[in-house]
Amino acid sequence: MFGYSEEQIAQLGLTVGVSAFILYMLFIIAQLARESKAGRFGTFVLFLVLSFGMLGFVAKNVIAWLLDM
Repeated sequence: MFGYSEEQIAQLGLTVGVSAFILYMLFIIAQLARESKAGRFGTFVLFLVLSFGMLGFVAKNVIAWLLDM
């Protein structure tokens, strides 16, 4: 399709799709912090704990990119 292989399309879809989902989850965490009136430290803890798993996905892509260089 348009000169791209199935693997390239799947990789692009995974990267863009999961990245969009991560941004949406960060929005949800911000809404949760605002509605619960968590304060500055509470908001920091919410972002730290709830977004820690997303860091793994980002780190995997960065490491793969660095190894391909």
